[in-house]
Amino acid sequence: MVGYDPEAKCVSTVEAAAAGSASGLVTRVLVSPLDVIKIRFQLQIEQLSSRNPGAKYHGILQAVQRIFQEEGLVAFWKGHVPAQFLSVGYGAVQFMAFESLTKLVHNVTSYNARDSFVHFVCGGLAACTATVAVQPVDTLRTRFAAQGEPKLYHSLRHAVVNIYQTEGPRTFYRGLTPTIIAIFPYAGLQFSFYNILQQFSEWVIPAEGRKGGNVKNLVCGSCAGIISKTLTYPFDLFKKRLQVGGFEHARAAFGQVRMYRGLLDCIRQIMREEGPGGFFKGLSPSLLKAAVSTGLVFFWYELFCSLLCALKNTDSTTRKEG
Repeated sequence: MVGYDPEAKCVSTVEAAAAGSASGLVTRVLVSPLDVIKIRFQLQIEQLSSRNPGAKYHGILQAVQRIFQEEGLVAFWKGHVPAQFLSVGYGAVQFMAFESLTKLVHNVTSYNARDSFVHFVCGGLAACTATVAVQPVDTLRTRFAAQGEPKLYHSLRHAVVNIYQTEGPRTFYRGLTPTIIAIFPYAGLQFSFYNILQQFSEWVIPAEGRKGGNVKNLVCGSCAGIISKTLTYPFDLFKKRLQVGGFEHARAAFGQVRMYRGLLDCIRQIMREEGPGGFFKGLSPSLLKAAVSTGLVFFWYELFCSLLCALKNTDSTTRKEG
């Protein structure tokens, strides 16, 4: 059901946006702790190892224990309000754009809207559109998740006013370049691999055994998330490093901090000081998050679309009977 299907014609563009929003909201609540840990790992200059005495975080379990002891349970949902704005807005724009683009391809070109290549291109373009729309909220989410105690920002409004007055409006779009560079192949691979895996499952599983559709959507989405995240991960790390530029004083408790003049300078400094492994800091919680979040996003999206279709069919049946 993901993408335009000329045979189904069940979900409208507006309904796709609603299902995408709901899917993003539910998923964000469940994966927020993994996101906080991933961001902390990405922003740590020191090597993620217990052998490094200056490293605050060594691994996932150690990070969970330390964050819980020092900041409490609510720390795993730091920045949750802007993160929810991000997820709801991103989900709505991404799926609405994806459905519209695949429909446009079907109506205007000779390509099949269900082809994996079409899903790759349309998925990438839809994600770029959604990213530009929600980038300011993403920057706020990163800042909230990254700050230690005492907090620099006390509320969403305080953060917006403070950043605008002290750093200027362009700050909200810091890290946009690596984000756009990364998000096109990342989202494109997500949608295309999800499509490939769905087709593969239909080929492997006999028709009489296709009862667990929701579980299949979850598994296909999780696998698509792992593949796409692994291939595009360094750009996500560059984005996070650039987003906290000018925010160094609020990160003093987490260890060393660095200032970057742009994307290329960020790449050079990481390579020189942290080595090639520095480009993949936080990969383990990121892959875990990608598997869970991508699987849940597609799972909830398909589920909400199915519910909307069922409601429409029930309404049409009731009207006919009436």
